[in-house]
Amino acid sequence: MRVIVQKFGGTSIATPEGRLRLSARVEAALGEGLRPVVVVSAMGRRGDPYATDTLLDFAREHSPELPARERDLLMACGELISAAVVTGVLVGRGIPARALTGGQAGIRTDGRYGEAAIRGVDPRPLLGLLEQGMVPVVAGFQGEGPEGDFTTLGRGGSDTTAAALAGALRAESCEIYTDVDGLMTADPRVLPEAWPLPVATYDEAAQMAHAGARVVHPRAVELAMQSQVPLRIRSTFSDAPGTLVTYAPEAAGLELAARRPQGPVTGVTYVPHLAQVQLEAAPEDGRSQEALRRLAEAGISIDLINLSPGWQVFCVDQGQADRARALLRDLGLSPRIRTGCAKVSVVGAGMRGRPGVMATVVESLTRAGVTILQTADSHVTISCLVREEDLAAAVRALHTGFGLGQAGGR
Repeated sequence: MRVIVQKFGGTSIATPEGRLRLSARVEAALGEGLRPVVVVSAMGRRGDPYATDTLLDFAREHSPELPARERDLLMACGELISAAVVTGVLVGRGIPARALTGGQAGIRTDGRYGEAAIRGVDPRPLLGLLEQGMVPVVAGFQGEGPEGDFTTLGRGGSDTTAAALAGALRAESCEIYTDVDGLMTADPRVLPEAWPLPVATYDEAAQMAHAGARVVHPRAVELAMQSQVPLRIRSTFSDAPGTLVTYAPEAAGLELAARRPQGPVTGVTYVPHLAQVQLEAAPEDGRSQEALRRLAEAGISIDLINLSPGWQVFCVDQGQADRARALLRDLGLSPRIRTGCAKVSVVGAGMRGRPGVMATVVESLTRAGVTILQTADSHVTISCLVREEDLAAAVRALHTGFGLGQAGGR
């Protein structure tokens, strides 16, 4: 069978128009001789009746001591409602379909509530339905733990569900439908002239997601990369081709590869609302090592980590700054914390081994009057910490400095 996995985000399901377009996507796949497996997120966003955040807000108000097991049971409800509603829409259009929980679709997890990892996927239930001519509609974001309980996969879990199923089913591709036209060169809310990349590598897409692009979850990209299933990120609401994510631009064909940015950078991303933490501690002072362990145990994630003799500098979410300060002071440390920061990053597979990229970053930001507070890099990413008030100027400066605004890049 020629299997395709189609994942639809909450904004694609929340309205009659979105559900109509969803069913048209499924019909088109069937018309091409493909066997679609549909994965759905919860409908809408916070404030909408069945959105996951709305359910969580209700629980915090009425059941503040809700145990983790029952919290996951509650959070799974939004996707179950979506699966049932979408199945009804498809059946109403004459398409045989069946709604499934993540567990019924064969997704097995390690049992950690709230942030479960997928330990395996049994493809037999879905293959059986596909052989019967059915369209499985799978509730994303969830799986079945060792004890048979509902477990949820964390933020972006429906993308992860789709990629995991695509790998297990050896799908031809995995389509991620959202409310934007693909993976963009920058956030169009900050930079209206940003445009969708026709093709990106798995590494680029994963790093852009890690660095703040919220179009696809990095775990989904990494799973697709492991199984070598091409990802296609598209809009439910337009006929734009979207972004093809594969192992190399050339794999998508020379025409698509020629339309992507030809320089070292393919996109600019950002993460707002950060606080920079500076710790003065001698290398032999065990408290600095203990500080990192304590932060991890408290569930405080750190980013942009710079370690040097006598100093540790890193960033935390600004909402966690007070907790981090209190924890560090309990160790007898005196942290200096700067709030009102943001991380801006340039990402591109062409950066690997190419001299001059950091120079362009520094020159572009300096010309725009943006002060660099801290930097970090990897083989496809350079990140700078800046003042949050300078974020839009920094994104624009880097987008322009690396030639991403030029029409020839399209």
